[in-house]
Amino acid sequence: MSDSPVPPLSSRLIAEFLGTFWLVFGGCGSAVLAAVFLTDDGTQLGIGFVGVALAFGLTVVTGAYAVGHISGGHFNPAVTLGVVLGGRIEAKAVLPYMATQVVAGVVAAAVLFLIASGSDSFAIDPGAAGSFATNGYGELSPGGYSLLSALLIEIVLTAVFLWVILGVTHGRAPVGFAPLAIGLALTLIHLISIPVTNTSVNPARSLAVAVFNPAALGQVWLFLLAPLIGAAIAGSTYRMLFDRE
Repeated sequence: MSDSPVPPLSSRLIAEFLGTFWLVFGGCGSAVLAAVFLTDDGTQLGIGFVGVALAFGLTVVTGAYAVGHISGGHFNPAVTLGVVLGGRIEAKAVLPYMATQVVAGVVAAAVLFLIASGSDSFAIDPGAAGSFATNGYGELSPGGYSLLSALLIEIVLTAVFLWVILGVTHGRAPVGFAPLAIGLALTLIHLISIPVTNTSVNPARSLAVAVFNPAALGQVWLFLLAPLIGAAIAGSTYRMLFDRE
């Protein structure tokens, strides 16, 4: 582990704000603005599920390389919970980190909403799955998956995400590759779960866009709760099983 001094909390919160803003704006922006793009003759030029998955992964890779050395590059309340349980951050920083991440996500979603509103074709359909990049289950799941399916996949994938994060940022892990591994993990997570929930694993990302969609706001509790459960499982078990000296 690095022996360099920990940056002041104010600097770390600014870094978390910027990183979370970039994750929500870049990831959700790709879904809202670029996932589907039809030309006048009906040709689909959009990036689709694979492109959106890559966009989320790329925001984490670039954000973590840019400011991860300042704040740890969490950009996600579930990650913050997991790393504090894993003994990687002091407990007093948890609530400021989480609050900053939520605010940054909402600001990013608001900017995205203003940009998207510049097109006459843009509209949020509360009854449509994934409208404005929101998460959902049942009728708001892209594939019509049940509440139980959504709950399980969000818990499992968030736990795996935290195990990856805790593993690649360990003092004995190869140096310099953590952001790449974490971004690739998030890409894979999206490739698995976009059809099920439109992929959350991040309460700040889910709440940010749900603010603009009343139907999604009614289901957002699951995407606040499930990632935190998965992160708590991973943070507790990783430290117990693998982080013993």
